[in-house]
Amino acid sequence: MRGLALARPGESLSVLCLGAHADDIEIGAGGTILGWIAAGVQLDVHWCVLSAVGPREAEAMASAEAFLAGARSRRIELGQFRDGYFPNQGGDIKDWVQDLAARARPDVILTHRADDAHQDHRELRRLTWNAFRNHLILEYEIPKWDGDLGRPNVYMPISMDTLERKLALLQTSFATQRAKDWFDPETFRGLARLRGMECRAPERYAEAFVVSKAILQ
Repeated sequence: MRGLALARPGESLSVLCLGAHADDIEIGAGGTILGWIAAGVQLDVHWCVLSAVGPREAEAMASAEAFLAGARSRRIELGQFRDGYFPNQGGDIKDWVQDLAARARPDVILTHRADDAHQDHRELRRLTWNAFRNHLILEYEIPKWDGDLGRPNVYMPISMDTLERKLALLQTSFATQRAKDWFDPETFRGLARLRGMECRAPERYAEAFVVSKAILQ
């Protein structure tokens, strides 16, 4: 299948990464970001985590810095919205996202899937589409015990080296999460292998996204 490149080595790409919580962006699209950087894409990244409170604030900042090492430029913003209550804070979060839309001009946006089982994820995705109406939006997936994995329609093959770097950074960056029974390299490697099989990735692994609208050039 012919691939559609967003940017080739040496070309510029402006990316807005949106995550409800610390570790969301890294789990859903960390390999894609690392892969772009490793391929030589000149990446300008605006990285936003809406709920980064207490020890998770330091984790979110350190992880973003680690994943974006090698990017041409990076801007990291951390919010203080209450975890688990995004639908109840919708007005304030909408104001936050609308303000972001007035400042950001990305080529591509990474955010949550519409049918994600977590209410915070769904709310951020809804408000992303509300504020960014003329952008390419890739909706990433996060495995969880709810069993909400869907049928993605866009794949990003990643190398084995990129996957292993993603897994290592997740483990070293998020000490508060390591006690969770689903938060381990086996979970993330298994999902990447499944998505790699679905797109026949050259090195067997991939991340997957949902794209609701795109323009071919």
